[in-house]
Amino acid sequence: MASLMPNFVSRFFRPFSSSTKMGLGPAEGGVQNIPDTAQKCTVAAGCFWGVEHLFRKNFGDKGLYDARVGYIGGDGNNPSYRAVCTGRTGHAEALQMTFDPSRLSYTTLLEFFYKMHDPTTKDRQGADTGTQYRSAIFYHSPEQEQAAKEVTEKAQNQWWKSKGITTEILEAGQWWDAESYHQLYLDKNPGGYECPAHYVRSFPALS
Repeated sequence: MASLMPNFVSRFFRPFSSSTKMGLGPAEGGVQNIPDTAQKCTVAAGCFWGVEHLFRKNFGDKGLYDARVGYIGGDGNNPSYRAVCTGRTGHAEALQMTFDPSRLSYTTLLEFFYKMHDPTTKDRQGADTGTQYRSAIFYHSPEQEQAAKEVTEKAQNQWWKSKGITTEILEAGQWWDAESYHQLYLDKNPGGYECPAHYVRSFPALS
């Protein structure tokens, strides 16, 4: 249905389902035999459909092993999409990537994160409002925490200096995969809703 509607209208028809969340199989972008040297990068930047799509498009052949959308940063176990959409669970719609650090750096992913969404609009991206659409980086190690703080400071001073970045930097807690129909959503539904705030800005390289 979404592919037949204007993007703004289809946003209000984002599907609900009670289907069980599970790991992605090969048909849904899952990757088998990811090496132990792989690392994770978890970010929230609004509607997770477009976030996943942009990261896969830009890094799918550059060291990104896998990317799956889900929920993090809230209360309760195994939240459903319907519950997260109420804004009452505290979870953010997020993307968790698994990547090869020998080919793709964590810093590169964070710099792209600050290019592909607007980190200055608290609890909002475009017309999507609510804490579930907040901007956040969820770090998985002290090294990632330090890198996140450094990249955020540079992005504030060089890219977003006329506005204040509202991105939260928090330790990654329990991750929950979103329902299977959300994975690779825009690949399965060309023309589906994409948040208008999700596009790659032409910023100069951070120094």
